[in-house]
Amino acid sequence: MSYILSLDAGTTASKVSLFNENGDLIAISSQEYALITPTSLEVEIEADTLWKAFRNGVADVQKESRVDKNEIKAIGISAQGETLILIDKDGKPLRNAIVWLDSRAEHEAEILSKEFNDGASYRITGQVKIVPTWPASKILWIKRNEPAIFSKVFKYLLVEDYLIYKMTGRFVAEGSLLCSTVYWNINTRQWWSQMLQRLEITEDQLPEIRESGEAVGELLPSAASELGLSPRTIVATGALDQAAGATGVGNIQPGMFSENTGAALAICAPLDKPIFDTQGRMPVHYFVKPATYMAHTFTTGGMVLRWFRDNFCQQEMQVGSATGIDPYDLLGQEAAKVSPGSEGLVMLPHLQGAMAPEANPRAKGVFYGFSLRHTKAHFARAIMEAVSCIVRRNMEVLADLGFQVTEIRSLGGGARSRLWKQIEADITQKPVITTKNEEAACLGAAILAGKAVGMYASIEDACEKMVSIKERFEPNPANAAVYKSTYNRYVKLYDDLCGLFARD
Repeated sequence: MSYILSLDAGTTASKVSLFNENGDLIAISSQEYALITPTSLEVEIEADTLWKAFRNGVADVQKESRVDKNEIKAIGISAQGETLILIDKDGKPLRNAIVWLDSRAEHEAEILSKEFNDGASYRITGQVKIVPTWPASKILWIKRNEPAIFSKVFKYLLVEDYLIYKMTGRFVAEGSLLCSTVYWNINTRQWWSQMLQRLEITEDQLPEIRESGEAVGELLPSAASELGLSPRTIVATGALDQAAGATGVGNIQPGMFSENTGAALAICAPLDKPIFDTQGRMPVHYFVKPATYMAHTFTTGGMVLRWFRDNFCQQEMQVGSATGIDPYDLLGQEAAKVSPGSEGLVMLPHLQGAMAPEANPRAKGVFYGFSLRHTKAHFARAIMEAVSCIVRRNMEVLADLGFQVTEIRSLGGGARSRLWKQIEADITQKPVITTKNEEAACLGAAILAGKAVGMYASIEDACEKMVSIKERFEPNPANAAVYKSTYNRYVKLYDDLCGLFARD
């Protein structure tokens, strides 16, 4: 039996997983790490922290699985986007990595937005607006504020690039992470020369561009020794975490659509070609298969239900602590007793502003239409219905662009709730499918690595062998009318309150 090791390098934790060639999860280890926040705008991490977390995770997985290291054929990576790492000629980081959450480069983003019209930039990069998150803004901030460091930079790397370098000694990057640098052209799949000239950096300071799921090379002897792996283990290019997650649930063909309901709601839809939205609602990313793309955006998700649990569900949390039952499951049991439509209670889940597709930072959370009849269970169900309405809103944007969704693949914490998935199917009027392996990003990275070393003929072949369907939720015709009304009220409520949001 052959095995694949995969890493999901997240914002505050990394997960190392070991899969066999059938996609069975053999062992997993999660390593948490702290972010450095010197000011309210700055979010950093030591680059070596990411490497140490990976190393420790590999050790844990090996100890748990007791798999012969020679049977581990490949390593794949799922990585957070936009986190920028600067190294010198000796391969040493020149400063802490600037995490994607960092927003210190607000002024630099404004400068670049003025010099490179957002509409024109969108057509080149797929990103609807230049914001402080993007590495281009971060590099300009370094140039303006840390010139001594700027002058010493040998390579500008993202998290995946850095980890590949640590393992192989090679500088390699792939498109799914490069899109949101805003110095990579999504159409030509080459560096955007005009942006590089403005930032005063060169192509030599950037990695070699490859596709996802390609073999980079064997582990360096020193890396193999440190990780306790065979030096013959092949390291492969991986993908942006959300692209890896989509792959890990088998969402790799146009017409499919995946939603990842965690703290946020991430939406991914594979495309045969880049589709640009004239209204600037939908970013376009490069995808894991050559010359394919992905409509991808973030919006409010499970954080709303978590806010509700933490502030209004102390009883459920106490019962959960005493019995070992997840408080979310207790909330779901109560919400299931409420009829579809929550007896007229409608929610806008915009606690931190409305993200895609409205993109309205002034929007607020709203509960509308409750009376003395309504209970805590009604409010919990209304939240689930509201997040499902966001999924439908984004699907309608895609429909406006000529992209029709045939099915939804669900991953993340929200996929564990059967009630929530049925609500989503009923509101979107599309089948919703969950998969057996909950570590979708890790599995997606393993799929890409398996394809890279020839364990599978293609990504499609790997998905067929490694992704297993858990459950399929078909739209219930009996709920179609009430949820059509709920959705229309949701849309009208937002539209009618926009003036009030703007005034506030």
